Amino acid sequence: MRAARLIKMVLLLQSRPSMTAAELAGELEVSERTVTRDAQALSEAGVPVYADRGRIGGYRLIGGYRTRLTGLARGEAEALFLSGVPGALREMGLEDAASAARLKVSAALLPSLRDASRTAAQRFHLDAPNWFREPTTPELLPAVAEAVWDDRRITARYRRGEDLVERELEPYGLVLKAGVWYLCARVSGHGSFRVYRIDRFAAVGAGGERFERSADFDLPAFWGERAEQFARSLLRAEVVVRLSEEGVRRLPHVVDPPAAREALARAGVAEGAGAGEWVRVTLPVESEEVAHEQLSALGAEVEVLAPPSLRERFAMGAARLAGLYGV
Repeated sequence: MRAARLIKMVLLLQSRPSMTAAELAGELEVSERTVTRDAQALSEAGVPVYADRGRIGGYRLIGGYRTRLTGLARGEAEALFLSGVPGALREMGLEDAASAARLKVSAALLPSLRDASRTAAQRFHLDAPNWFREPTTPELLPAVAEAVWDDRRITARYRRGEDLVERELEPYGLVLKAGVWYLCARVSGHGSFRVYRIDRFAAVGAGGERFERSADFDLPAFWGERAEQFARSLLRAEVVVRLSEEGVRRLPHVVDPPAAREALARAGVAEGAGAGEWVRVTLPVESEEVAHEQLSALGAEVEVLAPPSLRERFAMGAARLAGLYGV
């Protein structure tokens, strides 16, 4: 533990002109007294750590000293490629590995480039969770992530409706979608891949034997295909509507975009086309209730023709609005 801390201290000093005891203590998560002892230990070991005393003093390396301990371990290199999603790294338990990797990269850069990580972080930030949603980290995520990295089978118990189901899984990849974590895995002994929500896992037994990954598996392609299938599976009903020119333009922004584009194409209307007259469109939707909520956003740019129950729902809503505003 102390050896790793001493190496990190050298890398920190190598990547910056100087650092105060308070700054080092914060980075190393120790007391300033421990920083003083560590600096003395490094000096005794031949590392030229120099302490500038006084109000603006601090620690620095002298004589152009550079450590050769900058080679990335495999786990650090893998974590480095995820450094743009710090929240995801933290939730998967990879924050320390990514921090060590960034330090090693910074230490290996020319002095004029060592602020690159800071300047990039001030210009680009990925915020994955959805609006108006309190993000929660599944308790079992780190165990699942470790199995994914090591290609190890897991025995998982997960909630399916009211029941608990147990499966032995080959965990291939993790996906963070709108603040929710999913596992893409193959059931051991079967060729099909499935998707599981991590927060529905009740227990995970990790550390099993390794499995051989299929060379043909492509996580982004698999997820894109499954996500599209899932979205389509929700569209179990149909409604018939008339749309104004403005309604045609706005339809893909209030309902499922692929479904809207296909419906407009079947009606012979290009998205955003200035036809100048209303067009009839048959649109797949999740349910009558969802269709009412979504299409209401179009206001007077849409008229529901069928089913009659949805048309009546819109008529009642319009009547209430008219009464509310005294029309």
